[in-house]
Amino acid sequence: MTERLPLQGLKVLDVATWIAAPAAAVVLGDYGADVIKVEQPGEGDPHRANINLAHFPKAKANYPWHLDSRNKRSIALDLKAPTGRAALGRLIGQADILITNFPLPVRDRLKLRYDDVKVGNPRLIYASFTGYGEEGPDKDQPGFDSNAYFARSGIFDTGRYDGQPPAFSLPAQGDRASAMGFLSGILMALYERERTGRGRMVMSSLYANGLWSNAVMVQAALVGGYIGLRPPREKPRSALANIYETRDGRWIQLSVVREEKLWAALCAAIGRPDLTDDPRFSETAPRRRNAAELTAILDDVFRSRDWPAWSQILKAHHLTHAPIAKLSDVPEDAQAEAAAAVVPTSIPDMPRTLAAPFQLDGVTPRRPEPAPDLGADTDAVLREAGFSDAEIQALRAGGAAA
Repeated sequence: MTERLPLQGLKVLDVATWIAAPAAAVVLGDYGADVIKVEQPGEGDPHRANINLAHFPKAKANYPWHLDSRNKRSIALDLKAPTGRAALGRLIGQADILITNFPLPVRDRLKLRYDDVKVGNPRLIYASFTGYGEEGPDKDQPGFDSNAYFARSGIFDTGRYDGQPPAFSLPAQGDRASAMGFLSGILMALYERERTGRGRMVMSSLYANGLWSNAVMVQAALVGGYIGLRPPREKPRSALANIYETRDGRWIQLSVVREEKLWAALCAAIGRPDLTDDPRFSETAPRRRNAAELTAILDDVFRSRDWPAWSQILKAHHLTHAPIAKLSDVPEDAQAEAAAAVVPTSIPDMPRTLAAPFQLDGVTPRRPEPAPDLGADTDAVLREAGFSDAEIQALRAGGAAA
């Protein structure tokens, strides 16, 4: 007997492009929802071609597209054409969730605001994702995660080292984190609808998610608290929250947060019990004042052994640490599969992929299937919505569907 997934029976319209909003729709599909991706005939979602961008690693598989559109169906509708927009209206009337990240002026032109669609479907969850929010002086400003999530939120600046320019993010890091915040609002609205029978508008943005991610620093600023730029690694604020290179050229992230409890354990682990009662380091305050001196000592210590040996030693002493993994390490990391973070797929040229970053006890999400070709499901979706063959043919003949 096929297991019934938690969201089975829900119909989701993914009227969105790029990554953050569609990534939220992916997770709904993973757990059983029927996700219909509405795309413009011709090019479709620009994310289909993102693998060609210079900062995306190249591979045989179009992995960005599969990652953010697996288990979806694609319908190609020209929403600028009155008949195409009317067809979408019929689909909206039967949907449970509509996800969109179209710019607000575009939604105005397409009559795709919440007030435009809720009358015909009062149970609809209308999930709106923007760069900077629905109101304010920058509500119409285009937003990608590099500018709205990382730059505007202060993450780039608070994470940089003194004397160095701000760093730059890697592809879609803020998008995927934002997708999970967006998903939380959608699921909360669904829960409320189960009790009240009424739909609701859900709003999220890259900017709000970036601020939330940078919450410690932002909240400090909100009450007048600031900290200087990061000092260089050799002169850290804390030598016990620093990175160290091993003999074989690997780097360890040491994160000894409970210093007073674990200081003696660290001294024992590194074979330097003499440091335990050294007045320069025996308590937190002097240990911080002398962080550069302690870092120099730890540099010499960690360069004395290879990473595998240090891993065993630090684990045996229950000291929080991790290797700074190279991307080439991740495919062979047994923990990723054991934790169900990496799962098998039915995609021939992409046999493994990333799962949603949570699991439900006793529930196995859908096995990822290939992302759809543009318009692959146009006819099937329209027929399910009650369109006759003659109506579908007319939409195609007029260029409103493909």
